[in-house]
Amino acid sequence: MKHLPLLFLLVASVKGDDLAFFESRIRPILSKHCHECHSAEAGKSKGGLSLDTREGIRSGGDSGPAVVPGAPSRSLLLKAIRHEDADLSMPPKAPKLPEAVIADFTRWIREGAADPRDAASSPLEPATPTGAFWAHQKPRDATGTVDDFIRARLEENGLSPAPRAEPRVLLRRLHFDLIGLPPEGDLSDPAELSDAAYEARVDELLASPRFGERWGRHWLDVARYAESNGRESNLAFPHAWRYRDYVIDAFNADLPFNRFLTEQIAGDLLPARDEAERARLLIATGFLALGPKGLNEQNKAQFAADVADEQIDTVTRAVLASSIACARCHDHKSDPFTQRDYYALAGIFKSTRTFYGNWIDSENNNHGHLLRLPDLPGQTVVGKSLPEARVRQLKSDLAKLNAEEKAQEEYIQKARAEGRDLSPEYHKLLGNSLRILWTRGGVEGALEAVDEHGRALPLCMGVQDGEIHDSPLLERGELTRPGPAVPRGFPGVFGIEMPVPGDRSGRLELAQWLTHPDHPLTARVIVNRVWRQLFGAGLVRTVDNFGASGERPSHPALLDALAVRFMAGGWSIKKLIREIVLSETYRQAGGGRRPSPAAYANADPDNRLLAHANRRRLDAEVIRDAMLAVSGQLDTSRRPGSMVAELDGQSVSLLGFNTKMPSDLDGSQRRSVYLPVIRDHLPDVLEQFDVANPNLVSGDRMVTNVPLQALYLLNGPFVQAAAEAMADRIRHEAPDRASRVHRAFVLCFNRTADSREQQLADAFFASAGGSETQSLAAFFQSLMASAEFRLAD
Repeated sequence: MKHLPLLFLLVASVKGDDLAFFESRIRPILSKHCHECHSAEAGKSKGGLSLDTREGIRSGGDSGPAVVPGAPSRSLLLKAIRHEDADLSMPPKAPKLPEAVIADFTRWIREGAADPRDAASSPLEPATPTGAFWAHQKPRDATGTVDDFIRARLEENGLSPAPRAEPRVLLRRLHFDLIGLPPEGDLSDPAELSDAAYEARVDELLASPRFGERWGRHWLDVARYAESNGRESNLAFPHAWRYRDYVIDAFNADLPFNRFLTEQIAGDLLPARDEAERARLLIATGFLALGPKGLNEQNKAQFAADVADEQIDTVTRAVLASSIACARCHDHKSDPFTQRDYYALAGIFKSTRTFYGNWIDSENNNHGHLLRLPDLPGQTVVGKSLPEARVRQLKSDLAKLNAEEKAQEEYIQKARAEGRDLSPEYHKLLGNSLRILWTRGGVEGALEAVDEHGRALPLCMGVQDGEIHDSPLLERGELTRPGPAVPRGFPGVFGIEMPVPGDRSGRLELAQWLTHPDHPLTARVIVNRVWRQLFGAGLVRTVDNFGASGERPSHPALLDALAVRFMAGGWSIKKLIREIVLSETYRQAGGGRRPSPAAYANADPDNRLLAHANRRRLDAEVIRDAMLAVSGQLDTSRRPGSMVAELDGQSVSLLGFNTKMPSDLDGSQRRSVYLPVIRDHLPDVLEQFDVANPNLVSGDRMVTNVPLQALYLLNGPFVQAAAEAMADRIRHEAPDRASRVHRAFVLCFNRTADSREQQLADAFFASAGGSETQSLAAFFQSLMASAEFRLAD
């Protein structure tokens, strides 16, 4: 540990989500509103307070600590931005910051005030040439299998690999990893699983349609997929599901990853062979439209800047595991990305129009509209058709509203020309404007969703090129301090030249730049993401951070070799997974199978050298799906559309009043990937087990072990219903109690109960009250609540 970079030691124990929240929601506000008076860069620290470093913000100034992690009530910074004390109010002589910003600071402090900044602030050193940092060098090819690289490192450290896992353990691991569902049958036969049989099973699972549902969900985590906006205006995204289905289909088809990225960033700019492909390519660009947006923002330019910023952050974190968005207000503090790099990208996204909803008037900047898809046979359409008479009435209403607005504008202009004081009429005029605004938004939204005859139209979220223009470099990221325009382009640190045509946004060129064979990050990052899902930790453990503040790879030569082979092999995700899961490293047993496991634990406590398999808990979706599978309830059909369509553009705050939506947001026996993903209101069964935060790029889910999980497994209505269904299933499949216990163990664990477990089962039934069905359900629920049921091995 003593040789690790200081910055890594400071942030290693902090959740990646927390650091991302700081970078996207806290640092920009500090830079914009505070650094002018409280930073080393400005040469000022009024009141002895510096807010540009972690040390400064925590030690505070003359009045005491500005931030006390975990204690909002004791943090003077929060008191200052709330304007609770006139002498401490910040920003001084300026309006109070928006409530949403204050809520962000409150949350940040309450959750520990994660802050990756150095103890001492200093301007960014000049960008180092390509090759100075490991992740910015082009990957180097090397011969050898996965096992060759792993065993070489083990031998260097005097360690040896564990033996192969027993067939039952290995097959459960493989099934959960590749399709997210348990295998069937008793797999406890000690007979060796032949290499040919194992390889055939791998190919069978890779070809299963369940594969795309499992691996598509991993990418949806990275894409911060959600079906509502979140933040202060949490309106529904009833058409987001089309992007979800696109991702699942892409993984099932093994769409080359470079093409997959290109479609999501610039699908609308690609040629299409027919209308079906045109629809698919438009839907793919939903990747850029799914992010949370400040829909209450009244400043049109600020709203556009914030949308572009979120898109830059998502693309660079998802594809490069680097946050170029950190350079919005200043050159990046630890990585070689400059403000010019940021605003070169900002011009690309500000030249892009984002389509995400049809709620309010576009003059208020928060009406994103939606893309119309080509009409296709058998196409699922979300929305309600309207009678033609209703369409005519809506058009008439819209014309009247537009006329009212024009008349009021003329009245105001005339009054000003005549020098009349309109202040007595202010509230009346304002109220009338708001009435027109909101009413017209509803009318326009209804008309946008239907054709001339009232038939519901196929719509999707996505992007298209808009008005093409470069972005000025904004000093401290402030719209009021624009500098010269920065030509649209890409960070120069990687030495890949890619000119942007003057008549296009540059998104297609951005996709080509990201997937260029000389790019040092793109292939490495996705290979590392795949490795993390198969081993529980990436070769680079900070899977969303390949920058200076991230961790270094445990096996750099292996990461490079896999990245080079991945590109040479057609960017195939399935080929990559196949190579890894066929390795002996993947097939190893856990550490407990060794003669002296303690010695290995001492030599490599985190098992970074992979001397044995890691013990991994199943993801939230897999736990739920496994319960449905063993109880015989699982419906493997795809849900047409999404439950969120029932909200019909409503705010999530109205969920409790919508009788069509189940209270737990479940009410389904389909796979969990089809459950609604509503920001700040996720299904209970998923939220209990660390489902990804849909507000952020999430390549590495947290794994917690808290009492609420046990309580949910013992008392949750979903688990109880699954146990009852399992009891009903097994009563029909097995004639007596002993055979039912046997059947339950085979279904849940792919093995029979041992003698001790059989004794415990007999004791349970002897003491249980109620009917046979009730006793069986309670027993089966205890099996589903067990740790063994929730483990991948």
